[in-house]
Amino acid sequence: MRTRPFRAGVVALVAASAVISVGGGSTVGATETPLPGWQHDRLAQGVDLYQGVITGRPGADYWTVTVRVNGSHLTADPDALAARLRSAGFSPRVERVEWPAGSDRRGLIGSRVRVGVFGGQNQADNQRTALAAAGFDAISEWTGGDGTPGTGIAQVKAVIIDPRRFRGQLSASYGKSVAGRETVTAMSGNALLAINAGFFIMESVDGVPGASAGIAAYDGNLQSASTNGRIAAILRGDGLRPELAHLTTSTRVRAGNAAELVDGINRIPGKIRNCGGVGGDQPTERPQHDVTCTDPSEIVQFTPQLGASTPAGEGTEAVLDRTGRVLELRARGGAVPADGSVLAGIGDGAQWLRQHAVVGSVLTIEQRITDSTGREIRLGRGDDIVNGGPELVRGGRVAVDFGADGIERIGDPSFAYTWGLKRNPRMVLGIDRSGRLIIVTAAGRQPGYSDGLGLTEAAELVRSLGAVRAMNLDGGGSVTMTVNGKMVTMPSDATGERAVGDALVLTR
Repeated sequence: MRTRPFRAGVVALVAASAVISVGGGSTVGATETPLPGWQHDRLAQGVDLYQGVITGRPGADYWTVTVRVNGSHLTADPDALAARLRSAGFSPRVERVEWPAGSDRRGLIGSRVRVGVFGGQNQADNQRTALAAAGFDAISEWTGGDGTPGTGIAQVKAVIIDPRRFRGQLSASYGKSVAGRETVTAMSGNALLAINAGFFIMESVDGVPGASAGIAAYDGNLQSASTNGRIAAILRGDGLRPELAHLTTSTRVRAGNAAELVDGINRIPGKIRNCGGVGGDQPTERPQHDVTCTDPSEIVQFTPQLGASTPAGEGTEAVLDRTGRVLELRARGGAVPADGSVLAGIGDGAQWLRQHAVVGSVLTIEQRITDSTGREIRLGRGDDIVNGGPELVRGGRVAVDFGADGIERIGDPSFAYTWGLKRNPRMVLGIDRSGRLIIVTAAGRQPGYSDGLGLTEAAELVRSLGAVRAMNLDGGGSVTMTVNGKMVTMPSDATGERAVGDALVLTR
């Protein structure tokens, strides 16, 4: 398959009026997005898979050693660190890191301090060992992952789905239950296409493993609260015309004239993964990606789709039937009725339940989903929502919001650099002016095979494919694509395909 230079605007489109031949001898007309020279496979009428490689300058990449300060790859005082290294007998260099064009930030993020240029990782590791012996925290790095223009390599797959020509459905699946992780391969069955979807809880220390870390709804039922306005994809009907919107959820429980905030759905009370919650969460109610905020006083709702017992701990639980009638008040940790729900309270939330959740009384749970304009989003049977972030393309322009989306962590600029600017495995969902879906995936973290894409590079790529709106889905080791039930991507995890929280599944 053909390779293309790694640069801004990484894929150049052919004029819309062209009728061309792509790899494999298939003919692509004006109603599709042509990628000349890339391998092309028609998965179904209106569903086309393109595969290609984007490369930087030959020989531009090498191994080096980055010296960290308090675990951070970037430092605000690189000259002082470089002076310490020279005094210890090393030859450091300082490299400035700027916010990329198309992001909501401008100027210098920080500087990285590096030692050495090496042809192999073993040589870099030897230098890292010498630095460690001198008291420095250092890490061996492949520069192809830096995100510097003209470097790196990315194995890319792009799927174009035309809802006017494809007869099928795109839906979200959480597998057997909301709690628990499954591979995309397991969730896909023999589906035409499946990809990993939203962010989810990885470890029990952060919440319920497998549950969404952001808004999620399946078959019309809200199963996880929003991360305070992060972007999400709403799939209605056949799901082939998704709407991308910044969503906020609001849930309250009412007992007569008394009402109380419900802080979350299907998560451990007091733990808010990715932050962006409500009700006084600490240290912030702003989104903070891969950070778990806390709140000592909460009420959390559990649904039957949880598929597991509610988490045990201090506080109390009210068990409700399908009408909202309180069946019992119990200690935390127990089954969720198949046609009911459970409200778990801690701190003031537990006190409210003890006072108002009287056995035999009726509690009313009110839920509301709104977009950034305040418009209410009503879900019908079969409608789904999957979370993600950040937004990548808006109005046909690259628009990566590092700040509002929580990629720029409070007091830690290094996270935005390592997670967002550096190249990583990515999964992207976009929509073009004709309403076609564009799914782009890039393998990453595999020097010599594929470094992946930075967020702005991913935005440039999907925009060059015609997207006027696009969002980032979960990435890293979660990135998986299956075709007819078989994985066609190369996982970055050493253990192979990662079990995830949910998936987007395309069926005929």
